[in-house]
Amino acid sequence: MKIKLLVFCAALLLFGTTISAQIYERANLWQKEIDAFAEIDRRQTPPEKAILFVGSSSFRGWRTLRDDFPRVKIINRAFGGAHLEDVIFYAAQTIAPYQAQTIVVYAGDNDIAAGKSVERVFNDWQTLVALIRQSAPQSRIVFVSIKPSPSRREFWSKFQQMNALVKAQTVKDKRLIFVDIWNEMLTANGEPREELYLGDRLHMKPEGYAIWRAALAKYLK
Repeated sequence: MKIKLLVFCAALLLFGTTISAQIYERANLWQKEIDAFAEIDRRQTPPEKAILFVGSSSFRGWRTLRDDFPRVKIINRAFGGAHLEDVIFYAAQTIAPYQAQTIVVYAGDNDIAAGKSVERVFNDWQTLVALIRQSAPQSRIVFVSIKPSPSRREFWSKFQQMNALVKAQTVKDKRLIFVDIWNEMLTANGEPREELYLGDRLHMKPEGYAIWRAALAKYLK
């Protein structure tokens, strides 16, 4: 385990050159959450061969995650507001220690809404995949498609571009899985299903997570 962690950290340094200087300023935003994860691990040894969830608040806010998948071991290390570059920055703390057999990612939504180009966000995604491959080459990586949040409708076309790029990448690598929840969260007329969202029209109610649970179920056995 320690050897693999060292390999992962070395890979993180290698890929760190692709992360902008801004990330070091952003890092302080979530240090308390990252420290809290370490405290959880200190108090209770994480399960082996678990399924690891990483990314932003759409995963962090999935309160029923473990109950929704009772037959598998779940570790949730998502933190609110995260961009893909933040996941990369904290990978040594939130991904490497667990040697998960499956890593499920939801991120990219905040990145694009913050003004980053689709190209940059996709490059960050590729960096994260390459980083994971350094220490866990056999792990499956599952990307949950960016959702069509009503409050971010102006970015929908870019969200779809990002989703399409990731989906095309999974065709070339069987260890990459794209889970598409986009259409299920729209009406037959292509309008957002407002009933799936909280008052901010960004984060989800249990009805939204029910769609995600059904979409992910076959991959989390």
